[in-house]
Parts: sequence; structure tokens; C-alpha cells
Amino acid sequence: MTTKTQQDVQILEIAKEIEIAASIDIVYESLLEQLGPLSETPDGEPLLMTLEEWPGGLLYRDLGGNAGWCWGHVQVIEPPARLEIWGSHFMSYPAVAHFQYLLSERDGLTVLKFNYRVIGMIEEADRVNVGRCEFMQRVRKMAESRSGRK
Repeated sequence: MTTKTQQDVQILEIAKEIEIAASIDIVYESLLEQLGPLSETPDGEPLLMTLEEWPGGLLYRDLGGNAGWCWGHVQVIEPPARLEIWGSHFMSYPAVAHFQYLLSERDGLTVLKFNYRVIGMIEEADRVNVGRCEFMQRVRKMAESRSGRK
């Protein structure tokens, strides 16, 4: 027996911007590390992520034993000013996400802009912006500790 239900396509959009007291190069490197080997859940657990830093490269969670999650593909990479990734992100249902990190310098600070857009059959639990604020703060903390400025 097949059951069909109507489910609407949803759109989710999040935009954030923070200023970081570090050079654009340090912020960019901190961003790559937080997306890759130093990534963690909002609870501080390691995510075991790998970011391949080239156009078409993968962003994936490696659970070992040929198990894991492909979260996306590098669409644009222009060090140290821009990184864009598209894919399913962490979602295991019909949806696609695009996340964009734009970096610029202003008044001796680095401005990190984050744009996140998802379209698809987004589950209710994922419509809430969980973890992105913590992620941006981890990038800031790492970059500022490396630069010695706060």
C-alpha cells in the first residue's frame, strides 16, 4: 500500500554578519578549519568534517569504514574573500542548501557575512537556526586568539 500526503516546498533564508578583530587571512583560515577538521556540534562534539579546498571539492562528514555524509560541494572558492558551498547540508530529505561566506576588511577589522538558503521539503525541526550563531562565534574566537587582538 502506498500513502501519499501533500507537503509544501519550503524556503529558509538566514543572513548574519559579524566583525572580527583579526586580518582577513587569519579569519579565512579559521573559517576553513571550523568547517573542516575543527568542526563541532553546538554541544562541542567533533563532527569529523573534511573540506576539499577547490572548485567541486566536497564538504563531508567521515564516520570511518566508508560511512558518512556528503554535506555539499564547493561552488566558489576565492581565498581569502569568498567561499560558497551547495548541497544537502545535513538534511536527509528532498532539499538543497547554499551557504555563502563573504569576507572583507573594514576599519581594521574583518567582516564575515554568512548567507544560508535552503529550498525543499524542510522538516520542522530544521527550520530553526540552530548552531550557526555558535559557529560564527567559534570562528571569531579562533581568529582573534591567533591574531592576539580582541
